[in-house]
Amino acid sequence: MTNIIRNITIIAHVDHGKTTLIDNLMKQSGSFRENEVVDERLMDSGELEKERGITILAKPASINWKDSRINIIDTPGHRDFAAEVERVLSMADGALLLIDSAEGVMPQTKFVLAKALKQGLKPIVIINKMDKPDQRADDVLNETFDLFVSLDASEEQLDFPVIYASGRSGWADKEINGSRENLNPLLNLVIEHVKPSNFDKTKPFAMLSTLLYADSYLGRSLVGRISQGTAKANQQIKAINLDGEKVDEGRLTKIFRYEGTKKVPIEIGEAGDIVIVAGLEKANVADTICDLEINEPIKATPIDPPTMSIKVTVNSSPLAGTEGKKLTSTQIRERLIQESENNVGISFSENEGKDAFEISGRGELMLEILLTQMRREGFEMTVSPPKVLYKKNESGEKLEPIEEITMDLDEEYSSKVIDSINRRKGKLIDLKDTGKNKKRLIFHAPTRGLMGYTSRFLTLTKGTGIINRTFHSYGAFEGEMEGRRNGALISMEQGKAVAFAIFNLQARGEMFITHNDPVYAGMIVGLTPKPGDMIINVMKGKKLTNMRTQGTDENVVLTPVRKMSIAEQLSMLNTDEALEITPISCRLRKAILDPHERKRSEKSGAAA
Repeated sequence: MTNIIRNITIIAHVDHGKTTLIDNLMKQSGSFRENEVVDERLMDSGELEKERGITILAKPASINWKDSRINIIDTPGHRDFAAEVERVLSMADGALLLIDSAEGVMPQTKFVLAKALKQGLKPIVIINKMDKPDQRADDVLNETFDLFVSLDASEEQLDFPVIYASGRSGWADKEINGSRENLNPLLNLVIEHVKPSNFDKTKPFAMLSTLLYADSYLGRSLVGRISQGTAKANQQIKAINLDGEKVDEGRLTKIFRYEGTKKVPIEIGEAGDIVIVAGLEKANVADTICDLEINEPIKATPIDPPTMSIKVTVNSSPLAGTEGKKLTSTQIRERLIQESENNVGISFSENEGKDAFEISGRGELMLEILLTQMRREGFEMTVSPPKVLYKKNESGEKLEPIEEITMDLDEEYSSKVIDSINRRKGKLIDLKDTGKNKKRLIFHAPTRGLMGYTSRFLTLTKGTGIINRTFHSYGAFEGEMEGRRNGALISMEQGKAVAFAIFNLQARGEMFITHNDPVYAGMIVGLTPKPGDMIINVMKGKKLTNMRTQGTDENVVLTPVRKMSIAEQLSMLNTDEALEITPISCRLRKAILDPHERKRSEKSGAAA
């Protein structure tokens, strides 16, 4: 066993190459057998992570190098999962800040660096993707230094070491045009620059629970860095919350540490090491897991609050129960409580009847990931339109979340994009010429105006633009904002849609259904180009005559239905609408399905 432990976190903007770099670090450091088959992006173990190519959950791993064992914590790069970054920084002794050699400093770069500097970490800067033909390493290094200065970095933090790398090609070098052989220079720089953990092993055992995993064999297992003492298998331990109140007590049944990406059982965990412990069923993230004689909790880093929420209820459509297995409010409630316990970026509340649940998170993607996971687990549910979470200042004035948006696009699209953001109450903060007829636009805009905007942006830039968003601050309420301009095409009855009817209705707007899709009264089957809802019959087939029989719909050509993500569909909803989600289908619908009840509700609302 190596005696020197170094804990580092790897932070960056989304898609700047964190996970790929870790892959090659582990391969080159001998973490795997020569004949062992290793997946690409091995740290992204979740199904959705592999599908989307993004890191959602922070995950530790370890490598042995010279006389040290280096625990590496991979972190998400997307803004919606920033809470994962915030909480794992407390386990680190140092940080690797990755920056794309072409894109340079991006919004999430600023966010994660600010958190690391506040934690007192002294980052190593890695200018990554040096094999790009459009790399501009010198300019990116200057941008990075300016960023450190703007974030009030200390003199020691400003004196950061720099290394150039290609995570995909598997090399790093202190010189831009160095030998580019392997990643050894990076590992040597970590040993040189990151001071090893130095905690008192003689004190009673204590660690802050930072991550939580649910295991069918072990039950709840908690991950954290041991702050003092040693953890021994079978010793009596307890968990205390941030207020010092005991929440659980039991026996430490299992201790694990990371060897590569694998969890290896050990008998003793030492101070400074990152371990996984099992034996407590009620302990949670941010609790202190400790010896029975300890009564003072370890301070946890405050997490920025959620900015957006949705309401989840049981599926109340006529098709409820036909596609899923988990249908009851009790099942939905238990699942959402579990998520709020495991994910510090999410909060949970419920009404008095415990049949309507509000989930709050950092953004659309975080909420979409949760809903996607639930539908894959067999849940059916109805989801309300997302709403932003407002605050009030000391004077009682209404405040709303403001985001910073960075866009890289061709110059020819800039005027259309600026106009589209202006209509969403956005303000242009900066405009830069990045060469080759390309522009970088930076806006500040209210979160509520940006729901579903990514797809609109890609349409305006014909799929060539790049957009990044990050939370900026709470600012003054920008006033009422125009909602969806399109009216809804609403099915008048329940049954199966007919191609002949859809074909004849296509001229009235965009259809969301195709032949033989199940529909019901109150279901939104399309959108009109003009305001105002329209009730239509999508089950009207060809009429029979004495001259011909009813033909099939073989010769009818339907416009392909646009595939939309859950986030896109949620962003389309008006206040009187909802989204039905099942394991098989997502259907837009009116909150009140009956047209007569809907009219009465509208009249009573207008009167009020």
